[in-house]
Amino acid sequence: MIAIIDYNAGNISSVQNALNRLGYASIITRDHDQIRKAEKVILPGVGEASTAMSYLKKYKLDTLIKELKQPFLGICLGMQLMCLASEEGETECLGIFDTQVKLFPKDKKVPHMGWNDLTALKGDLFQKIQAPNDVYFVHSYYAALSKDTCAECDYITNFSAALAKDNFYATQFHPEKSADVGEQILKNFLEL
Repeated sequence: MIAIIDYNAGNISSVQNALNRLGYASIITRDHDQIRKAEKVILPGVGEASTAMSYLKKYKLDTLIKELKQPFLGICLGMQLMCLASEEGETECLGIFDTQVKLFPKDKKVPHMGWNDLTALKGDLFQKIQAPNDVYFVHSYYAALSKDTCAECDYITNFSAALAKDNFYATQFHPEKSADVGEQILKNFLEL
């Protein structure tokens, strides 16, 4: 069973639908026991960082997430919340990845929305994926490049399109909305 963490953020049902298409059973939950027992855990999300972190803290999910040992995937806002801090709402985040989340310059077209290339791919998430390959992004904030970066994208600046450290993985793009490439990335995660 795959646990999708329910923390009052958007886009959760589209992730569950993508898992269904791939033949994986999932549950949307914030129950600690169900999350601990899950084979894999996903933290999807569309929303605002400080509100999302407040919700995680309210249900003590912030502490739980850092203790998990099974493969864990953050998507979009979920990835940003796994970083040290976000400029959005001056939010202290989970601190799993050693990088800051910053706002794209306001004099540019923001949000970064649409299809863009992944480059500098490495690691388990990108088995059978060749760079460059387009995936779907929607975001105004980005994670700076760091030692945990396992894929990059160039929009205004080079940023972390994906991060990986130990059992934790994350994508700024939406694999559930990224056609065949996104489906392969989700499969790679689910087969870890």
